[in-house]
Amino acid sequence: MAEAAAGVSRFKANYASEQKIEPFYKGGKVQLDQAGQHLFCICGTRVNVLEVASGTVLRSLEQEDQEDITAFDLSPDDQVLVTASRALLLAQWAWREGSVTRLWKAVHTAPVATMTFDPTSTLLATGGCDGTVRVWDVIRHYGTHHFKGSPGVVHLVAFHPDPAHLLLFSSAADAAIRVWSLQDRSCLAVLTAHYSAVTSLAFSPDGHTMLSSGRDKICIIWDLRSRQTTRTVPVFESVEAALLLPEELAPELGVKSPGLHFLTAGDQGSLRVWEAASGQCVYTQPRLPGPGLQLTHCVLAPAAGLLLSATADHNLLLYEARSLQLRKQFAGYSEEVLDVRFLGPEDSHVVVASNSPCLKVFELQTSNCQILHGHTDIVLALDVFRKGWLFVSCAKDQSVRIWRMNKAGQVTCVAQGSGHAHSVGTVCCSRLKESFLVTGSQDCTVKLWPLPEALLSKNTVPSGEPVLLQAQATQRCHDKDINSVAIAPNDKLLATGSQDRTAKLWALPQCQLLGVFSGHRRGLWCVQFSPMDQVLATASADGTLKLWALHDFSCLKTFEGHDASVLKVTFVSRGTQLLSSGSDGLLKLWTIKNNECVRTLDAHEDKVWGLHCSRLDDRALTGGSDSRVILWKDVTEEEQVEEQAKREEQLVKQQELDNLLHERRYLRALGLAISLDRPHTVLTVIQAIRRDPEACEELEATVLGLRRDQKEALLRFCATWNTNSRHCHEAQAVLTLLLRHESPEELLAYEGARAALEALLPYTERHFQRLSRTLQAATFLDFMWHNMKLSPLPAPAALGDFTQTKETKPPRLAPPLQHRSISVTIWG
Repeated sequence: MAEAAAGVSRFKANYASEQKIEPFYKGGKVQLDQAGQHLFCICGTRVNVLEVASGTVLRSLEQEDQEDITAFDLSPDDQVLVTASRALLLAQWAWREGSVTRLWKAVHTAPVATMTFDPTSTLLATGGCDGTVRVWDVIRHYGTHHFKGSPGVVHLVAFHPDPAHLLLFSSAADAAIRVWSLQDRSCLAVLTAHYSAVTSLAFSPDGHTMLSSGRDKICIIWDLRSRQTTRTVPVFESVEAALLLPEELAPELGVKSPGLHFLTAGDQGSLRVWEAASGQCVYTQPRLPGPGLQLTHCVLAPAAGLLLSATADHNLLLYEARSLQLRKQFAGYSEEVLDVRFLGPEDSHVVVASNSPCLKVFELQTSNCQILHGHTDIVLALDVFRKGWLFVSCAKDQSVRIWRMNKAGQVTCVAQGSGHAHSVGTVCCSRLKESFLVTGSQDCTVKLWPLPEALLSKNTVPSGEPVLLQAQATQRCHDKDINSVAIAPNDKLLATGSQDRTAKLWALPQCQLLGVFSGHRRGLWCVQFSPMDQVLATASADGTLKLWALHDFSCLKTFEGHDASVLKVTFVSRGTQLLSSGSDGLLKLWTIKNNECVRTLDAHEDKVWGLHCSRLDDRALTGGSDSRVILWKDVTEEEQVEEQAKREEQLVKQQELDNLLHERRYLRALGLAISLDRPHTVLTVIQAIRRDPEACEELEATVLGLRRDQKEALLRFCATWNTNSRHCHEAQAVLTLLLRHESPEELLAYEGARAALEALLPYTERHFQRLSRTLQAATFLDFMWHNMKLSPLPAPAALGDFTQTKETKPPRLAPPLQHRSISVTIWG
């Protein structure tokens, strides 16, 4: 990772879609358009529209009420999408533009649980939790039918495929199928054969046959002309979806006899094809191991030749309809992300361990996802070997697995091992070469597993079953759960961190104890060796990070700043900095030299369990309990380049401004000074213009010819200048021009205009009061000057005059001044 000039690396979240993995499907209905190009699914308050080819979310449709979406449906012509929310509102969307074309009340007294369009894309039927079914005309915008009589929640509605029949089918909590006549506005029949909830209805192309499936582990074929059952097929699983297969698709799946065939998806987690006439299963898809693979939905797009299924783990699987070969996988919702790692020699992929037995491998460039099955319980931790092709996972099923990614990006399990007595919560790979790995468990032991020669002799994936791993050494290390293990860069030391508040240092491969690091007040979540120094970093539930010396086990530094447990820590910038993540949802970047937190990154909304840095230290990967995986990029060099470019641009503009001022080209200098955002320079230019009589005449035209953003900046500058009596004249001159030629509405539309005017008013009043007092005093002095009419004194008498005997009168003085009141009116 490159360092900034001040020795500080900066990270910034890149929110591009291919570098931020967020949930887009949290269960519920899924649907494909007729062309198979777009996928529609529910994610809380939104219906997301995905592009099947790239896996990116094109649209996120959310109603104004921002309530959870309970049901949606796409019209058969792919033009109209209707959603229903818990606020009992229905919204009609032009989904390609992402706009609502109509919003109306559902009239149901409880949320809408299901909805469907008729084959003509004209009528929409909604089934509510209030036990009623309503039909709407989406073209002429009014309700056409209101059917009552279903007990409990109506969770299934379907129109007859022939619009001429005007029939609507529904099913509610009593497991019966009701047939409603739109023409007679009545219930024609109640079909009772299921003993549990009916999950799906499918119709033959001629409209004479209907297939129903239920959680009672049977599928029933109905003759719609007689409204009687013709065949009951036990399928031995709770069926969530059943589809009638077109005749052109059936031969590809091993079907040889003509007749009706259907496909089921249920709690066994595999797709199966059944022959209706004999009730035999003619094709079974291989079932993958592990829980959470139950199928909850299944949708067929015949025109595109695609079949889509959804699992209980919120994964979407796209198959070729003819062969049921897997074409694409989408991880809709990862729940709580527990660990993340970069994969590949160029960190082109990421592997994610979530609250699931499945691993998800994403290609960063295309967002393609590969879902890996193998573990039978939740995967807890991951680690990657030095070259990036091999990685390791450990899980609650007390096992560890080694996976290999080939050059095409396909990942296969190549080895597995078991031996721990409890969950395996942490794993670490050797650092120098692909030779061994170490695991730590809740059974308070660590195990050292050497890699078999079969994995090291060639770079291809071994054929057949995964190779079995055998533990070379087992050591009881702590008195409580071991949360973290780390191997030194030279592969000779092992560090362990435990819930017993201590970290320990061990010699490999014999696992001999070398020392104990004591000092944390709570359990340790992570330990990490420095890549450059003889130092160990620890992260604890007491909210602190500590650095320890390996030679004497002393604490060198303590970093405090997280408000809750510190879950992960790693060295960056060649060991000069630490990057930590905590249960407060924050990432913090620390400079070791001065114990300073130089950056806090806030993008997660919950605990950040996963943290990993790329080989070049230029990217970081985080995963949290908010189901988000975020790729962070070090932008230090880019910021330095931008800052340098800005400085050079500023220098060029400053030189140009100096030249303009020297050449007395004030008008161009004014616009340039405003663009430089330098209030003092702008003030200097305006002062120079006002001193020059010729330029002063053109000041008004220049100010009015400025762009709006420049006028906004000038108004802000005036508010600053007006606070000083020496500069208030320039501020008032500019303000006068704006007030004369801009209407109040235009001025108030300026950004920050209200704040600027609030600052201008008190100082302007103060300036006018000062001027009034000065003018009053000046007028008074002038009045006194003109009214002081003093007569000149007589000249002194000559010496000879003193000899005169005649008595002389004293000189006459001017009358005394009289005080007069003066009233002065001054207009501002």
